[in-house]
Amino acid sequence: MTALQSSTGKALLQALKQAGFEVLRVHGSHHFLQHSDGRATVVPVHSGETIGPGLFAKILRDCDLKREQLQKLL
Repeated sequence: MTALQSSTGKALLQALKQAGFEVLRVHGSHHFLQHSDGRATVVPVHSGETIGPGLFAKILRDCDLKREQLQKLL
């Protein structure tokens, strides 16, 4: 298993947009994203904080993406 690079919510948000996700709504610092095929997830965008490994893995599962696919987009 490859180690995940630490990433901010803003960088992850941009990578997911490149993967075809679009922001449906924003509630506070939480961005709700959905793909045209129905996949959806929530990305918290807190300034100066990185996404932890557990939440990062959850976002990958929600988006049905492999670590390598997302790392190419980051």
